[in-house]
Amino acid sequence: MSYNPSQSRLEKELEAICIPRHPVWNNWGYQKVQEYIETKLNACGKVEKHIFPSMEMEGCNLILKLEGNNPQLAPILIGAHYDGVPDTAAADDNGTAVVALLQLAEMFAQQSLNRSLWLVAFDQEEWGMRGSSALARHLKEQKQPLKLMISLEMLGFTCEVQNYPQPEMYQLFGSKGDYLALVANQEIYLLVQEMNEIFSRHLPTRFLCVPDRGASFPEITLSDHSPFWECGYDGLLLTDTAFLRNPNYHKYSDTIDSLDLDFFAKVVEGLILVTKHLTET
Repeated sequence: MSYNPSQSRLEKELEAICIPRHPVWNNWGYQKVQEYIETKLNACGKVEKHIFPSMEMEGCNLILKLEGNNPQLAPILIGAHYDGVPDTAAADDNGTAVVALLQLAEMFAQQSLNRSLWLVAFDQEEWGMRGSSALARHLKEQKQPLKLMISLEMLGFTCEVQNYPQPEMYQLFGSKGDYLALVANQEIYLLVQEMNEIFSRHLPTRFLCVPDRGASFPEITLSDHSPFWECGYDGLLLTDTAFLRNPNYHKYSDTIDSLDLDFFAKVVEGLILVTKHLTET
């Protein structure tokens, strides 16, 4: 499998996603982006809508299930939230991840898979991960196994200065914000090593496996993998490290022109190869 996403193609997709899209304050944009994602995913298969209750309004997760040839194997679930904070383009958070998810859909809809691949656009992450929490609880209630859940969270920003929640991490991971981070529960250390090796062929990477569902590192629990950890699933966060690197986090300045599109293209290329590996085994 060979796929080299052009920066111009990714930028065009970003332009469709990166408009103000808060479910309440920017409802027109929210509906437009939701419809755009649904249309793109429907071109790759049948989209399921997972509707969940929420205090302000119902939420809607969009799920594309690409079935594998061995249904007895637990699926891989890869998700990205599509909502944004009010009145912002939310380009890195989380337009980049949504665009990456759509590239996966387009690529793997054409492939014969050994293991099923579920691609999910989560709603209402910015309101406390409500969409991923609702789906994780639902899957647990249904006794649905998963091989792995991957949360895509902010994938397109680099800079010269990287921050960390603990000082000793500077020695381990370096002071430059030019890498992709893989963060997972410690039980899947060997699998994360495999994934990191594939990603590192395309761009700088760092990985961290943590005990106790990240209790000692609250900064790494602020994405859609965390509810899956809480429900007993193995989960991995794939990120440019969000607010630990990007000064535009949750600000009007989180725009497409602030992104490193070369870095983002390499992330997408690596993600496709990692997903291929996961669905083959």
